[in-house]
Amino acid sequence: MKLLLILGSDDSYNVISQYIKPLGFELIRYRHVLKAMDNVDEVNPTAIIISARDFPRHWKALIQFVRSERSKEKCPIIILKGDNFPSDEISKAFFLGASGIVDELQDNPSELSRLQNILGRYVPVNEKRRSQRFFVEAWHRLGFLLANPGDKIIITGDLKTVSTGGISFSPTSSSLMKDITLGMELNECSLRAGDDILSPVCRLVRTGRIVSIEFASFPGNEKAILDQYIEDLPLRELKMQRT
Repeated sequence: MKLLLILGSDDSYNVISQYIKPLGFELIRYRHVLKAMDNVDEVNPTAIIISARDFPRHWKALIQFVRSERSKEKCPIIILKGDNFPSDEISKAFFLGASGIVDELQDNPSELSRLQNILGRYVPVNEKRRSQRFFVEAWHRLGFLLANPGDKIIITGDLKTVSTGGISFSPTSSSLMKDITLGMELNECSLRAGDDILSPVCRLVRTGRIVSIEFASFPGNEKAILDQYIEDLPLRELKMQRT
């Protein structure tokens, strides 16, 4: 699946790369609308995201161009809007054939979730179940820590996102992670999921201020416990909102 990104901002691209790519999309980016339009047939995207803040004069032309040959069902188009996007422009966007409008992301959890949900409609069910990420909030009762394989020092931090396939994690002290290399197997990890403490074997797949960690295996039936807990998160949120 190909996600065509028409973005001038590197910040927006970096956020999408971190949080949306795990849904299973191959990211293809253009910085110029006309060049993207010239290559739509060649790219044949599954979905398109365009920044109206970066291209205030061209996003309408892009939607009209794409919709002349591709329906909403075949190729959803999502607009990232900035602060100066009046309500009448929202009406025009949907009239022209936009599939959704979200605020410029910049690590905004609610807008990232909305974007994931729109794109998630076009992801195969088995891949969606594995890759859909939830932004961790206090009421989720989720937590993570690991022991450095070398010196056995316990590394704590903030759990940022979770899926059935892995997590993103901000260590309290990034220096404690300096000896952990990409692909290294981490055998001493603890993942809290509600009342359960799970012991996954993990691998580091991305370094930085926020690291990405994938689950390699779980003992016993712990994988099923995590899968069920994550699957129940939307219901838990609904119950919390009603109390």
